[in-house]
Amino acid sequence: MFKKTLMALLLSTAASAFALPLSSQHALVLEEDSGKVLVEKNSHDVVPIASLTKLMTAMVVLDAKPDMNEMITIDESDVDTLKNSSSRVPVGAVLPRQSVLELALMSSDNRAAHALARTYPGGMPAFVSAVRAKIAALEMHQTNIEEPTGLSPHNRSTAADLAKMAAAASTYSEISRLTTGTEDLIDMNGRMVHYHNTNRLVGSNGWDILLSKTGFTQEAGRCLVMRFQSAGKNMILVLLNAKATAARVLDAENIQRYVNGEPLYAAKAAPRRVAHRTRSAKSGIMLVKTKGSIKHSKKRRTV
Repeated sequence: MFKKTLMALLLSTAASAFALPLSSQHALVLEEDSGKVLVEKNSHDVVPIASLTKLMTAMVVLDAKPDMNEMITIDESDVDTLKNSSSRVPVGAVLPRQSVLELALMSSDNRAAHALARTYPGGMPAFVSAVRAKIAALEMHQTNIEEPTGLSPHNRSTAADLAKMAAAASTYSEISRLTTGTEDLIDMNGRMVHYHNTNRLVGSNGWDILLSKTGFTQEAGRCLVMRFQSAGKNMILVLLNAKATAARVLDAENIQRYVNGEPLYAAKAAPRRVAHRTRSAKSGIMLVKTKGSIKHSKKRRTV
């Protein structure tokens, strides 16, 4: 099935596809069995892929067939010093590899992903070599992955290559299971911590999602890879560089509606802001202050 999907994708990515209006800058949607391209937008542009990288990390780790019950300690080397992204997994936490994999996939935790690669047989150099071999085996000719989290802007690929990666990842039952769970309680050194899936569509009414991974960095924008069932067929979806989570979700929802032959949702208009008018006593000029126009910057998770 996987080889058939790869071959169909290679033969059909040049086919004309429906001009569906999308906010995402790069997109590809195809029927998995036939390889028929339903939606295509700049699918061969090489761009940063953020945490979509973690699907490759998971495949390479599982290929090594490690003991998934082995306890892994999160250490200082797993802390992100490139973008200083946040993590709810503290240094010193001791977790079975199975839980570390779940955190990397479902919650897109960067420390967890780094720990998986650090504890790979032979360490990080062996992990990177295995990633390169996996990329070659999947014929992802426009893909470069240098580290396991996706934080590096040098982790780059195309929507067409990522469709191949999604098809490959879907053959791992563990990846499918962990990426489609809505939430879980994980024992963090004796304290139960609640984690949620970073894809809000997982568990939503009307969706039958078989594989899922989100990604976000400033360079990559909002990204999404999914395998889902619609109209009785398995679909692979890749969306790259949407400017907001809501735009990414709207793109996915409209793609599903298009596949089902349903009317598309219109983009939601931005909420109207309330203007407060004051008059300058000295100049008589009317000043307009927009409520909520000035906000304190809030640190965003990089996933």
